[in-house]
This record gives sequence, structure tokens and C-alpha cells, in this order.
Amino acid sequence: MQANRRLVTLGLAATLLSACSSSLRSPARSGSNPRAPEPQLLPAPNPAYDAWLSAFRGRASAAGIDDSTLNQALNAAGFLPGVVERDRNQTEFTRSLEDYLAIAASPDRVSTGRAMLVQYAQVLSEIEARYSVEAAVVTAIWGLESNYGARRGNVPVISALSTLAFDGRRGAFFEQQLIAALRILQNGDVSAQGMTGSWAGAMGHTQFIPTSYLAYAVDFRGDGRRDIWSEDPTDALASAGAYLSRSGWTRGQPWGVEVRLPSGFNMGQTGRSSTRAGSDWAAQGVRNMDGGTVPDHGAASIIIPSGPSGPAFMTFRNFTVITRYNNSENYVIGVGHLSDRLRGGPAIRGNFPPDAQGLSIADRQDLQRRLTAAGFDTQGSDGVIGPNTRAAISAYQQSASLPVTGEPSLDLLNRLR
Repeated sequence: MQANRRLVTLGLAATLLSACSSSLRSPARSGSNPRAPEPQLLPAPNPAYDAWLSAFRGRASAAGIDDSTLNQALNAAGFLPGVVERDRNQTEFTRSLEDYLAIAASPDRVSTGRAMLVQYAQVLSEIEARYSVEAAVVTAIWGLESNYGARRGNVPVISALSTLAFDGRRGAFFEQQLIAALRILQNGDVSAQGMTGSWAGAMGHTQFIPTSYLAYAVDFRGDGRRDIWSEDPTDALASAGAYLSRSGWTRGQPWGVEVRLPSGFNMGQTGRSSTRAGSDWAAQGVRNMDGGTVPDHGAASIIIPSGPSGPAFMTFRNFTVITRYNNSENYVIGVGHLSDRLRGGPAIRGNFPPDAQGLSIADRQDLQRRLTAAGFDTQGSDGVIGPNTRAAISAYQQSASLPVTGEPSLDLLNRLR
């Protein structure tokens, strides 16, 4: 989750995109221990880091962190080379909206989310009553951020943030987060050992970074702790509701609605910076997917994330509110669409264009199934070409004495048919 001001939100979006979206990766293999840190995220000796940490103690003390907290937190901290590696080698790519939604609103994520709505109906109803944010929206954020708590992150936050602050690529920002994390410890909300999260310091069921936690986390039951880390997700879900509420959420207004654009529609009007009244869009022939007029929910924009031949959406102010949580357009649509699916809404009905290789999602799913059947396991057939599928393609290409590219193609699919 992003910080409490738009400047930090925009500056951190790329940094935390991979760190805070572990729930959009393939699930761990059976037999693995999701709670054990990966070997490369274990501490390693680093005298320069130790010297930096010693100097940092003085700055933290001057910022109001007491000696007891510093001793508890920093004496157990260590340099994590794997955190630096991840920070410096984040993959620079943008997943298509079609691929993103195939994961974010997968059948498993939808069915699990609906079960969570039932299981936590009472607390979600209380959260909705207090913060005027619908239960399905809070649950959708939970689903995208940590797969409903299954992937909260297991990296010691103090070690991760101190490593990143020491490394210096964004030293001032991560030192700010480290000070905030120490304030959380000083407040008694969690112990240093219990403060775990992603490699970049995003924490708990709803992946708050420390400054966002200080600004928005709530003690919903009044037990004296704002606990977003425990198995009980109550405080984390309430904190997400509080965050959206304070960002301007309007209860009863959709994030957006999938729409049909009329023939000859002026695509120059699309984009979030262009807003019109719903009646203006209706006068131009914009309709919902059933052919009806979209109800008036205030100023609205038309966006076409996949281009003119892909699905179109009419978006409202609540779309912008979700960007305060994460500024990625795919993320906002993912949260909005998943929340709609959790309430029984349909899948996206517009057609997505083929990818750069000319493959539709059905083609990619077929390719994955055929590779797996041929003995090259893609570990799923969701149509998303990730590292497992690329590895399977490479292995197949090598076995068939083809150039090893790891890239899908129509020729490869036809060869497997």
C-alpha cells in the first residue's frame, strides 16, 4: 500500500509494485514453508552496514525513539543482501490489463473472496457502517494485497528498511520509513519479531508501509493495539476502510462501469483528465453493456486501457480514491472489478485485443495446456505468460532443437497442436 500523500504515492508506485503484489504470483508449491524467509533474504555480515546502523541510532534518538525501542529493534537487525538485489533488479514491464485481471479476478480469487465475505460478514458490516466503505471493496483490497492474508510477507521489516536506507538508492525515503516503523514498535502495536512484511517494508493483510500505518491504521476493537499482522484481519480490514474513507470514498458510487462506445466515438475524449456529466456521455451514445443509460454518479471519464479495440469503462470519483491506495490503473480496475465479482457481477464482457505475438488469452491458455501435456509443466493455464511458462517454452524449444527464446508464438502453438 502507498503512503498518505500523493507525492509519496507517485514516487513509490514503481518501487513497491513487485514488493506489494506477491498475491498476484503463483501460489507456493505444496510442501514449502511460506513462513520461512528465502535463503537470500537471510542476514549477512556487512561492517559498513553495522557502522551505518550505529550512526543511525543517534538520528533515531533525536527523532524521539527511546533507547529501549532502539535496542529491541536494532540489536536484532541485519543486512539483507537479497533486499538490495530485489530493489535493483525489479522487472521493468507493464502487465496488460487482460493478464492482470486474469490473476486479480481469477476464479479462485473470486470464490475465496466470496467465502471471506461470508466468514467475516459481521466485522465487514461493522467496518462498512463506521467508514461507509462497502464490504466487497475492502475485501477486494485484501484479496489483491495479500490474497486474503495468505501472503502477508515474512521478511523482518526493520532489517529490510535499514538495509534499503543504508544502500542509499532512496536512502532518505527508506530512513523515513524506518523511523516510522520504530515509532510503531515504540507505540506497542507489535514486537520487532512480529513486524514482518515484504522486502520493501509493506506490512500485514493490507500491505501498509509504515508511514501509511501511522496515518491510517486503526484499533477497531479498542484493545490498545493496531494489529494488522495477526491471523485475525479485523484491524487490517478496518484500516483499509479508514484509508479509503479519509481519501474521500463515496458510499453507493461505483468505481466505474464497463460501457459500450458508439460507432464513430471520438477517442480523443478518453482519459482520466477528461470528465463530463453522465448525461453528456449518454447524449453521445455511450451505454452500459446491456444497452441502457449509465446512472448519474457525478463527473465521469471514459478510459480504454487496452486501446480502442479493448474494453471501455466509465469511471467516477471512487476510481480516483482507489489511486490513493495504489496509483496503478490496472490495480484500481483490479480492485473495482474484483469487488464487483464478489457481489455477483459478471466478468469483463468486452473483447481484449491479441497480444504482441498475435495470441488471444484463449490461445495462451491452449499453449500452456499443450506444453504441460507434452511434459513441460507451465504450473497452470491462466493464459498469463510468466516465468514458469517461459521456462517450459525454453525447455520444449531445446528438446525440439529449436532456437531457445522462451517466447510464445502462434508458430509454437501450431507446432504443439
